[in-house]
Amino acid sequence: MIEKIFVTLGTHPQQFNRLLEEIDFLIEKKIIIGKVFCQTGYSDYLPKNFSSKKFLGLDEFEKKIKEAELIITHAGEGNIGLCKNLGKKMIVVPRRKEFGEHTNDHQLELAGVVEKKKLGLVAWQIQELGKNILKINEFKQTNIPRGKINELLEKFVGENFS
Repeated sequence: MIEKIFVTLGTHPQQFNRLLEEIDFLIEKKIIIGKVFCQTGYSDYLPKNFSSKKFLGLDEFEKKIKEAELIITHAGEGNIGLCKNLGKKMIVVPRRKEFGEHTNDHQLELAGVVEKKKLGLVAWQIQELGKNILKINEFKQTNIPRGKINELLEKFVGENFS
C-alpha cells in the first residue's frame, strides 16, 4: 500500500481540475488510502479529501517529491525528469487542450516517452488513474542514467507512441 502520494499540477497558468476531481473520487472510493498532498497551481477546484497548496517553494517542492512513495504528475518535462532522476514511481496524467488545461497537446508526446521508456505509468484517460494506482507497486521502472527528459524526447520524436 502506498502511504504518501504527492500530486503536482505544475505552474502552467491554466486549470487542471479534472485531475483534482479524480483524486477526490479515488479517495472516496478507497482506491487511494494513503496520505495525499497536492500542489494545485492555477486550478480552482477545492479538494475535499486531501491537503493542498497552490504553489510551493523549490525546497518544499523537492522535499515533497523525496518524501512521497508515488508522484502523480502532469506530463511536464521538469517533473518527469526530477522523478526519473530520483528513481521515484510516477503516474503521468497529460494535460489536454480539449479540456482547457493547456494551449496545445505537447504533453501527450512527453507522456508517450514515459510509457515507451517505462519511466512510469500513464493515465491517458482520467478513468485509468485508479487502475494505475492499483498497479504501481508491481511496476518496474527502467533505470535510465541521470539526464534531461528532453534528450529522451528528441530521440523519439516522430515515433508512434501508441
